[in-house]
Amino acid sequence: MTSSQRRTQRLLECESAGKDYAGRTILAGVSVLLSPGVRLGLLGPNGSGKSTLIRMMTGEIAPDRGRVLRADDLRIALLDQHRASLDPLQTLGRALASEGDQVVFAGRPIHVAAWAKRFLFRPEQLQMPVGKLSGGEQARVSLARLMLTPADLLVLDEPTNDLYIPTLEVLEESLLEFPGAVVLVTHDRYLFERVATTVLGLDGQGGARAYADYSQWETERRATTVPVADETPAREERAAPASRARKLGYLEQREWDEMEARILAAEEYLESASRRAHDPAAQSDAAEVAVRYRELEQAHAEVTRLYDRWAELEEKRHALS
Repeated sequence: MTSSQRRTQRLLECESAGKDYAGRTILAGVSVLLSPGVRLGLLGPNGSGKSTLIRMMTGEIAPDRGRVLRADDLRIALLDQHRASLDPLQTLGRALASEGDQVVFAGRPIHVAAWAKRFLFRPEQLQMPVGKLSGGEQARVSLARLMLTPADLLVLDEPTNDLYIPTLEVLEESLLEFPGAVVLVTHDRYLFERVATTVLGLDGQGGARAYADYSQWETERRATTVPVADETPAREERAAPASRARKLGYLEQREWDEMEARILAAEEYLESASRRAHDPAAQSDAAEVAVRYRELEQAHAEVTRLYDRWAELEEKRHALS
């Protein structure tokens, strides 16, 4: 990822931006300023408006209230657009370097083989069609291409999917070096805490609030959601017991009721696994490091699975309501 060297200190600004869908307020009065060096981390449960806010920032959709101001000719790079643009018939070498055998990163030329190696590709893979690469390898190709794109603002919505630990470390280093602004959404707490300089938490009710860090957001979320979880079922049963029964079956409703606690437990285990994987005391034992990395990958996959299942049940509840 290469900065476009823009000098303005106001790359993008949301002024009391709001958005509604189907009569429901998704975002209400969100204000945020992005300038070079700001790395904004977005937090919130599925459906809280993270993707909606990103789409307003990039200009894909317009706010219903307030406004989003962008610097003239603002260059925005999104990871998703690079994944979609891969040509399966193109070789890996040509996908990374469209002409010649060099790429330009941070103003200096680098041989395409060296650039590919940085993303864990072997020299002999340079002649392999992109379509023959695995999903994880294609994700690494997309990341390698993204990092070469001149940009003022970099948007990464769940960039860690299909990425293994060594590639995540390359991603982290690159984000820390990037002089432009970054907007990051990820379930990888370690990456989030290392990269984000500013945290914006979305509460799922349209509200947005700045936090000092991930831990402050998590502490407040637990304090506000646990009491509600104890009280809400009783209110719902008194108000409309038949309606609740129609939304989800018994097993699904039980799964839904337990989901928040399961996610919190999985995230705590993920945090523990991340600390173990990055423990300097274990780095000299390659076999132990490999075991800990596998544990971390499994923990990350479990958190992702639980969030996906939560979203699936949430969608079903709304569809049947």
